[in-house]
Amino acid sequence: MSIKLHELKPAEGSRKDRKRVGRGSGSGLGKTSGRGHKGQKARSGGGVRPGFEGGQMPIYRRLPKRGFKNIWAKEYAEVNVETLDKRFEDGAIVDPVALIESGILKNILDGVRILGNGELTKKLTVVANGFTKSAAEKIKAAGGTIELIGEPVEVEEDSSKKVKTEKENPEVS
Repeated sequence: MSIKLHELKPAEGSRKDRKRVGRGSGSGLGKTSGRGHKGQKARSGGGVRPGFEGGQMPIYRRLPKRGFKNIWAKEYAEVNVETLDKRFEDGAIVDPVALIESGILKNILDGVRILGNGELTKKLTVVANGFTKSAAEKIKAAGGTIELIGEPVEVEEDSSKKVKTEKENPEVS
């Protein structure tokens, strides 16, 4: 039996009529429209801000502040050697692009760091921003090589091209 276009209908309970308030007492939501009688919450625009506890000192002020967020901290995508062993063939080159293509990582964040959890049996060339000591040892023990991705170095401007100011050049007055 095939379904016909005119027989299509949504699943039971998936479509719900919107709540229409203030449409007579027979609806159950007439007169005060489900807001009750008077009070701050009954008024237009009424209600209290999030976190307000009726004048009592709110929880976010009762609790002490702790720590700080280092805005310059680098967040690395971390991958264990056992994952590399499972996902890559012997002799493969493992770099951030390969990790994304294989589905191990979705985003490389500020770089890729290889951790040493698990065993590695395949000879791999691993290219990453960082390695733990145990990860580097395991990759080398399996006959593979590691390559560090260097961070870009900021080049300072050549000092000979710098324009001299009045203080540096006393001839100009």
